[in-house]
Amino acid sequence: MSSAPQFDILGLGAVAVDDLLYVDKYPPVDGKVRVHRRERQCGGNIGTGLVAAARLGARCAYAGVLGDDELSRFVMDNFIREGIDLTYCVDRPDARPFHSTIIVERCANTRTIFGSLDGVAGADPTRPAAELIRSASVLLVDYHGVEGILRATRIAREAGVGVVADIERDPGGPFPELLALVDHLIVPERFARQVTGVDDPARATEALWSDDRAAVVVTCGPAGCWYLGQPSQEEPRHYPAPAIDVVDTTGCGDVFHGAYAAALDDGNNLDQRVAIASAAAALKATKPGGQAGCPTRRVVEQFLAEQGR
Repeated sequence: MSSAPQFDILGLGAVAVDDLLYVDKYPPVDGKVRVHRRERQCGGNIGTGLVAAARLGARCAYAGVLGDDELSRFVMDNFIREGIDLTYCVDRPDARPFHSTIIVERCANTRTIFGSLDGVAGADPTRPAAELIRSASVLLVDYHGVEGILRATRIAREAGVGVVADIERDPGGPFPELLALVDHLIVPERFARQVTGVDDPARATEALWSDDRAAVVVTCGPAGCWYLGQPSQEEPRHYPAPAIDVVDTTGCGDVFHGAYAAALDDGNNLDQRVAIASAAAALKATKPGGQAGCPTRRVVEQFLAEQGR
């Protein structure tokens, strides 16, 4: 008889390898610029979300698709260091992570991303096993490999497993059904505006709401976020972004999702989940890189205490 899986949050979707180049200012066309520092880090919606959740003490596992190339091995080695279970990762020789080059402009605290989708699978259409999905407390998904994501989301919702979705665009296919099934929908303001046709983020939050959801959060970067949720909230609430000295915003949205998932797994209410996720994303922005800046639980709790939260 097999033992129960040793995880609470199951991640399904894409991971990435990011090569970061730090410059003073992004160059004009045909221009040249000095690179002050370069480094390679892991990233991606689900990769960074899982690391953020693990740093906050959640037991995490990854069940997406990776290959046997150098980039896949780099991701797997990083997951192992972060204590993320790879037992259920699907091995496909021709698969690979996203590979991005990110230009970080130090003067303006912005970043420009050049990404490759070659070989990126995200979620397998038939795996992981339904029993594995049902054993999770939280399913953390994106939109890469939408058929597989939709299958897993259906199984999770039927089993009462919370689904936290990190969605930035419509990949086509059965995406509308996926969007409707997610019960913890967290999207950036730009996507909320696109999918609802509503410019005001508070009203877009309302437009994304349905009685089948547990929460809707629209993140607005330095303007904080708007959120709406059960059991009794009738109007969207605004949570201001914490005041911090921004160094690098790479991965902040993914950290928000991972921290929210960890807070949900811990049994926090919606106000607490939003506060924890906002704090984790803000603290990440004070550090260079994506996953390298993910804060620990102790750091987040101390930051919230200092903020009077």
